[in-house]
Amino acid sequence: MALEGLTLDTSELKRERVQLRLDARSKKKLERAAAFAGESMTDFVLSHALDAADRLLAEHEVITLSDPDWQVFYDALLNPPEPNENLKRAFRRYRERTAG
Repeated sequence: MALEGLTLDTSELKRERVQLRLDARSKKKLERAAAFAGESMTDFVLSHALDAADRLLAEHEVITLSDPDWQVFYDALLNPPEPNENLKRAFRRYRERTAG
């Protein structure tokens, strides 16, 4: 199987099992939705669960800066300020603790 120019040996893929307990009404609803999507229920549930996981992870792991905030951050990366005495002291303590 080729994926974005990479070759993937599908014999190395492992399928892990997740058990899901749900009431009959919820199961029927998922089965109907999967049928409309033309997918197996497993593929339907997995793809939608992964989409929801991606959205939730992005909310918690991605930092989006406004244009002014991005400019301040970018300028600090390109032109970092000189270390002040507190930072120099912290560097010395770090070196003392990790040197031995």
